[in-house]
Amino acid sequence: MLSLTCHACGHQLNLPSPPGRRDECPKCRADLHVCKNCQHYEATAYNECREPVAERVQEKDRSNFCDHFVVGGPRSAKNDREALRAAAEALFKKGK
Repeated sequence: MLSLTCHACGHQLNLPSPPGRRDECPKCRADLHVCKNCQHYEATAYNECREPVAERVQEKDRSNFCDHFVVGGPRSAKNDREALRAAAEALFKKGK
């Protein structure tokens, strides 16, 4: 099962397989196969995508044909900072 949080309403979905181009959120009817629900989406990256060979997609919240789509949604900068800080603290933690 794949876990996906709808980019539009935040509804948590459990899917048996990655969403297809026509799949929609059962709660708000938003498209699911969209950049904003992809692991490669990052607002600060070139074309808002970390996948270097992906074609440019204009509307990040509309269904598309991208072959690089991976369920997961964007990483938040806050979560990245917290994960990096925890890793650094673990690395430099003094032994007891």
